[in-house]
Amino acid sequence: MTKLTVVSVSILLIASALLSNDSMAATWTVNNSHDLQQQLTQASIGDTIILNAGRYQGNFEIAKALTISGEHGAVIDAKGLGSAIKVSANDVTIEGLRIESWGSDLYERDAGILVMEQSRNIKIMHNNLQGDGFGVRADHSEQLVIRHNQIRGNSQLHVLDRGDGIHLDRVQQAMIEYNQIEHVRDGVYIESSKGSLVANNHFYHQQYGIHYMYSEHDEAYGNHSENVSGGYAIMSSKFVYLHHNRAESATEYGVLLNITNGARIEFNVLRNIHNPQGQEALGNQGRAMFIYGALDNEIRGNEFALSDIGIAMAMGGEKNRIYENNFINNLTQVKYVGDELLQWSQQGRGNYWSSYMGWDHTQDGIGDQSYQPNDSMDKLFWRYPEAKFLMNSPVVSLLRWVESQMTVFTATGIKDDFPLMQPIQINPAVVSTASASELAYEH
Repeated sequence: MTKLTVVSVSILLIASALLSNDSMAATWTVNNSHDLQQQLTQASIGDTIILNAGRYQGNFEIAKALTISGEHGAVIDAKGLGSAIKVSANDVTIEGLRIESWGSDLYERDAGILVMEQSRNIKIMHNNLQGDGFGVRADHSEQLVIRHNQIRGNSQLHVLDRGDGIHLDRVQQAMIEYNQIEHVRDGVYIESSKGSLVANNHFYHQQYGIHYMYSEHDEAYGNHSENVSGGYAIMSSKFVYLHHNRAESATEYGVLLNITNGARIEFNVLRNIHNPQGQEALGNQGRAMFIYGALDNEIRGNEFALSDIGIAMAMGGEKNRIYENNFINNLTQVKYVGDELLQWSQQGRGNYWSSYMGWDHTQDGIGDQSYQPNDSMDKLFWRYPEAKFLMNSPVVSLLRWVESQMTVFTATGIKDDFPLMQPIQINPAVVSTASASELAYEH
């Protein structure tokens, strides 16, 4: 037998073995908890287990590569203890299930679906989860797909006592898309992870929509946060690309940049950010964006509108590029107290300010006169909040008017030398042209 013939026979044998393994994959149908536990143990790698309509009580572990699929009406009920489903294998798919009543012990990581360490290629799709602890929790794993799920926490618990809708810790390359998450702690919490994509999710009635901690090279777009404390919190992270998201009816902020660098915050709509206690606690107003100790970030093309404060900046947030944004009818457009005069424009283009009263004699779309959005009265009240009772006094109103008429720029604060005469258009369509890791190299 020639060497070529031997190689050809070997290839045929390998192909035959692969086809044989595929043909051996079976589909099993179960009707009760006992049958489900039995099939999870006895099924072979690659098999599919279908749950007929009914209630399956207990805690179930998937320890091999399987697909678990539920017919309409199939319910996993953990009876208030532990995690409903634990995944301790690679190449697992969970779809079409209603999962409810798992435990509430956050320290023990109680979850509707708990993905164990070192698991990879896990798909969680088209499920409905409702319970006290985490909806989906994954630790030290990679290549997760969490798509088209409904996750609902317990609205009767204090928000900080609830689990997160999706909690990822040291997870690489997660894709979280088209989920609806409500009444949880944070909608999506991502810690010490890399390369995640969070897109087109809806977040309601929770602390933060998306919360990054110690994470890098992540991307989020097309998300909508409503009736939350904060829309998108980026903390101690780097190279996060946050674009084409919405946050509205929040109480603390639309976007928070806290000790974060290399982020791109672009084409987000952040509006109606109001703190009901803001007037009683000056300095705690709702902020469309809050920059706190964050450096070297690009903030462009966003709308900051109808909020207590457009952008608040404190504690060393000076070294950022802020231009081509719309500041529309905020009670205070900018709150900044520092020792520098910051220029908020880039290459001859500044921002649109609804409060700008200048002219454009050259008809080039740029105001003829520079604009400084925060006046000396703003800085006085920021530094000395105990003077808040003077805010609405006739004397302060007179001083503000005099200062605005004099057009005298102070040596510190925010200055825009190229204010835009018309707001920029924010295109709601989202096209991700590069991965988050690719975008990181542009910084």
